Amino acid sequence: MAKEDNTNRIRTPHSDAMEAAQAERIGPGFKWHYGRITRLGMYDLLSPAEDRRSVTILWEEGGLSCQHGQINDEQWELLKLAFATTGMISVLSDLGDDLWMYDLRFVEAVR
Repeated sequence: MAKEDNTNRIRTPHSDAMEAAQAERIGPGFKWHYGRITRLGMYDLLSPAEDRRSVTILWEEGGLSCQHGQINDEQWELLKLAFATTGMISVLSDLGDDLWMYDLRFVEAVR
């Protein structure tokens, strides 16, 4: 039987090590940010579904962000899941200043 080489798997005993391994795999300069979704809504303007979506997040490291639009279907489903459970999310971003607050490329619901 041949041994399967699966480079998409990460195995580590601690969640901190897991987060570091995920960030390392994606690329240098990425950092985890944590927040709580405080508001989630859809505003019926004459625009596509993705541009009607709105999320407000209170970030653990300080600050509050409110994003209207530019939330795709997959991100929206994950945000709804997080909002309906713990409200907690984590975002992995390489953007500087406060731009990471609006970067939903790598977003996870957190228990």
